[in-house]
Amino acid sequence: MIELKDVSKTFTLHNQGSAVIEVISNASLKVSPGECVALTGASGAGKSTLMRMIYGNYLTQAGEIRIGDVDLVQAEPRDVIALRREVLGYVSQFLRVVPRVPTLDVVAEPLRAIGIGAEESEDRARSLLAQLNIPERLWSLSPTTFSGGEQQRVNIARGFAHSYPAMLLDEPTASLDPTNREVVLSLIEAAKERGAAIIGIFHDEAARARVCDREIDVSRFTPRAAA
Repeated sequence: MIELKDVSKTFTLHNQGSAVIEVISNASLKVSPGECVALTGASGAGKSTLMRMIYGNYLTQAGEIRIGDVDLVQAEPRDVIALRREVLGYVSQFLRVVPRVPTLDVVAEPLRAIGIGAEESEDRARSLLAQLNIPERLWSLSPTTFSGGEQQRVNIARGFAHSYPAMLLDEPTASLDPTNREVVLSLIEAAKERGAAIIGIFHDEAARARVCDREIDVSRFTPRAAA
């Protein structure tokens, strides 16, 4: 479902004489439906960079990134947008939403975007917000006013609202209390059970051991690893 072949990435430092830094070289991996793979490696190894490449936020210099039948490296912008709307979900560490939009609408929006009716979308949003222990009195408020932990849980609810066939999870259990950590791990297990292919960054070793089928050390894709 998710496959990378010989992917490379460089950054050009325009404020330092246009120096070119190679950060990922010849990265190849494959994640099958129903499998969760953890990206591991020391800080700076390229885990987040690789995740952003898979989502299409960073352009690649070489290789293929396939989500189903779509090669993100060659895809037109409209195809990338459609892929994100229908196929590839991304739970980042930070909630980014339009100010003043109610929390219920923030969580329901991915379902409305694929044509699900308002009532069904809102029912799913309510269910997830309740599961993640967001008080009902907050659902009509903008999550931009919430605490960091509450924003994280809203972000998770939004990311799991639609049953994406492929998912990217960036530290989904970071800073969560035990109760909400258990909810998130259960959501990941349910996504695997329905056949989602998942790539995640999990610094929580116990969470990684529970939901991940294998690990890939990203440092093996960094040029310095081959030096």
